Amino acid sequence: MTRTLFANVEVIVTFDREGRELRNAWLLVEGNRIAGLGEGDPPPGPFDEVVDGRDKVMIPGMVNTHHHMYQTLFRAVPGAADKKLFDWLLFLYERWRGIDEEAVYVSTIVAGIELLLSGCTTTTDHLYLFPKGKERLIDVEIEAAKELGIRFHPTRGSMSLSREDGGLPPADVVQT
Repeated sequence: MTRTLFANVEVIVTFDREGRELRNAWLLVEGNRIAGLGEGDPPPGPFDEVVDGRDKVMIPGMVNTHHHMYQTLFRAVPGAADKKLFDWLLFLYERWRGIDEEAVYVSTIVAGIELLLSGCTTTTDHLYLFPKGKERLIDVEIEAAKELGIRFHPTRGSMSLSREDGGLPPADVVQT
């Protein structure tokens, strides 16, 4: 099991019940779990890695509770940016109906990296678009999140009303 020590951290903000802020602190990670933290001298090694936290502040990872990761690939589609919500959705559903496993995989990697770089270590994704014949989209999303190492709690949804039935999406992405 890998042991990583973050040493000499200026401040570790714990967000525990007491609201402690540890100064000249250390944090020990074993595998992917916090094994200990404290102020002053850290526990004895050996360590696989020591990260110098001098002049740094450490906080717990943030949690993102709502995302549509596949939409990451559609941020700058010409003709979509200035539309109001329902017009934006109608416009992009025509493009989203063509998503496939590669698109969901790549968008999950991109969205996950953006989240990790901004301090988010746990996320969910509300994947609700499943074009007919694309049965593994949530599977590849989970695979991508695993590769990144982000804590991931996927949520599977669906669109149940097509345009013909009073909804917004085309019929080929609707499920009962």
